Amino acid sequence: MTRIRSFLQWLTETKLGFFTIVLGTFWLKTYVIYLTKFNLGAEGAMQNFLLFLNPLPSGLLLLGIGLFFKGRKSYWIMIMIDFILSLWLFANILYYREFSNFLSLSIIKTSGSTADNLGKSIVGITRVTDFLTFIDIAAIIALMCFKVTKYDLRPLKLKFNLLLEGIAILLIGINLLMAQKDRSGLLTRTFDNSYIVKYLGMNEYAVYDAFKTAQTSEQMAKANVSDLQSVKKYLKVNYVKPNKAYSGVAKGKNVMVIHLESFQQFLIDYKWKGKEVTPNLNKLYHAKNTLSFANFYNQVGQGKTSDAEMMLENSLFGLQSGSAMSSYGTSNTFESAPAILKQQQGYTTAVMHGGAGSFWNRNNAYKQFGYDYFMPLSYYENKPKYYIGYGLKDKIFFSQSIKYIERLPQPFYLKLITVTNHYPYDLDKKNQSIAKTETGDETVDGYVQTARYLDQAIGQLMRWLKKTGLDKNTMLVLYGDHYGISGNHHKASAELLKQDEFNNFDNLKFQRVPLMIHLKGLRGGVKKTYGGEIDVLPTLLNLLGISNKGTIQFGHDLLSKDAPQIVAQRNGDFITPKYAKVGSTYYDTKTGQEIIKPDKKLKTELIALSNKVTTQLSLSDRVIAGNLLRFYKPKWFKKVKPQDYDYNEQKALKRLYAKNKTSLWYKNHQKTTQNKFKTDAPELRK
Repeated sequence: MTRIRSFLQWLTETKLGFFTIVLGTFWLKTYVIYLTKFNLGAEGAMQNFLLFLNPLPSGLLLLGIGLFFKGRKSYWIMIMIDFILSLWLFANILYYREFSNFLSLSIIKTSGSTADNLGKSIVGITRVTDFLTFIDIAAIIALMCFKVTKYDLRPLKLKFNLLLEGIAILLIGINLLMAQKDRSGLLTRTFDNSYIVKYLGMNEYAVYDAFKTAQTSEQMAKANVSDLQSVKKYLKVNYVKPNKAYSGVAKGKNVMVIHLESFQQFLIDYKWKGKEVTPNLNKLYHAKNTLSFANFYNQVGQGKTSDAEMMLENSLFGLQSGSAMSSYGTSNTFESAPAILKQQQGYTTAVMHGGAGSFWNRNNAYKQFGYDYFMPLSYYENKPKYYIGYGLKDKIFFSQSIKYIERLPQPFYLKLITVTNHYPYDLDKKNQSIAKTETGDETVDGYVQTARYLDQAIGQLMRWLKKTGLDKNTMLVLYGDHYGISGNHHKASAELLKQDEFNNFDNLKFQRVPLMIHLKGLRGGVKKTYGGEIDVLPTLLNLLGISNKGTIQFGHDLLSKDAPQIVAQRNGDFITPKYAKVGSTYYDTKTGQEIIKPDKKLKTELIALSNKVTTQLSLSDRVIAGNLLRFYKPKWFKKVKPQDYDYNEQKALKRLYAKNKTSLWYKNHQKTTQNKFKTDAPELRK
């Protein structure tokens, strides 16, 4: 008892004892958060040991800074550092819950371009238990206020403080060596931030991410034309000839791209309580004039929707960390779909979106892409009941977009961005037409309701296209931008799919999203070819009769008989018709079984596939981070000048409403077609 009393007295009455309390509670709290708030996938004794160990070294190093100060200031600096570290943990808990990833410096730096209406999502994401992240700080402050902990004003020797910091650095080094032994190339080859957190810790991840961000900035400054040559060489060697049978079948046709927010492939033909969730999209998917792709995957990273747009418009991957559109969209040179179509075939190009123009830096990036028009929320009438989460409800958005679509000179290339099927899948009762699923997971169960709403909006738009005759000369392209249900909902996902379990391979297959290309007279069918968002642009260009040979595009024509069918994920995972990789584990794609002991031949084949994916991602990163397209000057392409584009509403609408004989409005005897768009949106009922 005497020893216990002495120890407790040391903890509460000495500065070193107070430091031990702060460090110990921080260490324990962080480890518990690792286990309960994140899905880090620690396997085996070594990984679990490192997961337990890694909060200690950085905690010792950072909290130890407080020991260098004198008097009461020392105590409060330790508490302040503990609070900052806890706030970092808390922010990552919320971010991880929605995005299955960790915050990066790039995301934080560009938060202004993605912060619109995040409040509702944050409230929906936050759980009461998340605030336990700060419980140790509250308890420590309480001990000080009630004078259980007493100030020790005696200064510690400088040598002792330096020794503690030296021990912390040594522990960080040991941690890193052990991690490198278990995961070779951890800091040089990884594309998944979870590995850094699992092996090294949350604070070390922040340092690693900051280093990578600075490295990227330096890379752009040092990049030169020779860097582009290596990219061109790779693309030349790996060039895939497009399918001649489809070349130019849509030449001169309008292109209407409909961005299906958070829409996954499993929703196609999915029924809940006997009802089709997406009857309109199901019908389109199976139509004889629709090319549908059953094994088409999203390939987004942290940039989510913006990554999908980057791939769709440029056939370049998003970044390993952050959003390419946010970080590079204002300054980089691009060779984008709208500029190519305008220069090659005289297309008018536009984007319509019922959300803020600053979101994902769209108002700047679209100028670099070469879009003639960008109509964000400011172009639309907005009332409280019209808006949901990230923008106008889809039916209202389409209804109000008609007056702009009908004025576009034809042929046009138009992208319509929907938002209603976005987390947290909230929909007022008047707009609900199907019951929630019953998995018990609040994040998941509303998903079918917003998906049904999106489907109804698509049906209404398609009926307008038919009534106006625009369907006869318009190629519809519908694609899902990314998953709606993240990898943190295995149990609920298994229930939705009526499976006994849902493992990491199932989650990889869950990354499938729809891609449908519909045009009157097109020879369609459901294609089993494996591909991803990186392949959309080359596919569309071939259909429009534009060659992509010699371009800086990392995708290929999905209809090509020589399609490689290797679908890279942004974190380095991949899937092919035969094999798949998730983390460090390989699977047989057909059976879903883990490949435990591959023979020498198979091992060589798997490593080659993995290396090809890594090379493709790395070279794409090099193009964006080094702004290499500034050195690319083909004769057929004229560099886009962003200053030539002005999205000011008054100026843009003046240009749009100028009489143009090719527009739908003019062909309809200079009368609007808005009365032909019928919607059941309750907000618009008189």
